[in-house]
Amino acid sequence: SDGRWGEPVKFLPLIFVSGLIAILYYIYMSYHCVPRWESGRHPFWALLELVVFNAVTALLVMCYTWCILVHPGAIPDKDEDPSWECVQTDHRDIALNPAALNPQEYKRSGDRRQCKWCSKLKPDRCHHCRICRTCILKMDHHCPWIYNCVGFKNHKYFFLLLFYSAVDCNVIVWTMLPSVHEALDLRTPFMKMFLLLFGETLAVFLGVLVTAFFGFHVHLMLRAMTTIEFCEKSMKRSAFDPNVYDRGTVGNIKAVLGDNVYFWLLPCSTPPGRGMSFITEDMRLSKDMEAGRSLRRRAHQKAEAAGPAEP
Repeated sequence: SDGRWGEPVKFLPLIFVSGLIAILYYIYMSYHCVPRWESGRHPFWALLELVVFNAVTALLVMCYTWCILVHPGAIPDKDEDPSWECVQTDHRDIALNPAALNPQEYKRSGDRRQCKWCSKLKPDRCHHCRICRTCILKMDHHCPWIYNCVGFKNHKYFFLLLFYSAVDCNVIVWTMLPSVHEALDLRTPFMKMFLLLFGETLAVFLGVLVTAFFGFHVHLMLRAMTTIEFCEKSMKRSAFDPNVYDRGTVGNIKAVLGDNVYFWLLPCSTPPGRGMSFITEDMRLSKDMEAGRSLRRRAHQKAEAAGPAEP
């Protein structure tokens, strides 16, 4: 069961974000879109802005809701799959689960990664969240703004939330400029002038932050990395190989947005799988071939450095 709902104080960031969405929506619709449509000066552009803004906002709210409600994924319970239990388990039980038998990630000591709080073996890319008090599959980070962790099952919704937020903020910033310019007239009512300037300033501020954050997550997606893996690599706290989960550009995108290209930008068709293993047989074969070529190259370089054998 999900026990994170028992701390009402942590709902405050959700209320804050929901308030920002509502305020920007009200300002843009009431002081830009509707007056622009009613004026009849640019009916095509007014209708286009109205449709695009409402469609993107609807998708944004949908993704924000799924980010909050969808559990990011947890290690199976003992009844579902006993091979992940951190108790004395015979070899037969572990062998039934290839992901539990052949992980890519180990402790520095060479032992299997395990969670001392959950008493379970950790699958690759799994980490324990002390705030959610559980292990999260393919954990990216804990986000207080969604009162949830970003993990395997809700990563796509979070990525699209950033995308839609960046699009919405940029739409507001660039299309509302004419209305802001007109509001600077001294005859404009103070409240209208204030709300337009406030909305434009807020949209610029949020747009810069969200667009930069979205760009960072695009970079992570193309590198087949999570935020935690990026931090571990940057701080060199582990021997993490950034290429171990790399499936190529298209494969890395599919690992986050799903296999169906037509649904990449829609909050549906999430990536397949359970989030327990991220190495396919093709990837293992490729890694083995690369390792073999590397060994042969090193042997050849050593032979050349040694020089020709004496007669």
